[in-house]
This record gives sequence, C-alpha cells and structure tokens, in this order.
Amino acid sequence: MEDKNFGLYDIVEMKKQHPCGTNRWKIVRMGADIRIKCEGCGHSVLLPRREFTRKMKKVLVKHEES
Repeated sequence: MEDKNFGLYDIVEMKKQHPCGTNRWKIVRMGADIRIKCEGCGHSVLLPRREFTRKMKKVLVKHEES
C-alpha cells in the first residue's frame, strides 16, 4: 500500500484529474476537513478527511519545515 502520510503544504496527487488538466494539489488547511488547492488553476476544494484519504493517490512533494 502507498504511503498515505501527508502534512500541511504537501503536494499530493489525487486519483482523478482536475478539469484544468492538472493532477497536483497543495494541502492548505488540515483539521476534520482538508482544503486542497489546485496547482494549475488555483481552485480550492474542501473535503472531509475520510473522503480525502480515500481519493488521494500519493504524496508527490513533502513540505520541509525550516
């Protein structure tokens, strides 16, 4: 099974592509709900955590805290 550990500001790939043609999303808010922002067009979507973990394919880029 893929690594499903994700954090704030990570870039993730979802199972379905966004209509703008991009499949890269940045996590911009975490809590009971998770807000993700499309890297292509900037559209943001709020998903319940359970639905997000089901629809997420993998983490592409981990955010490094400095």
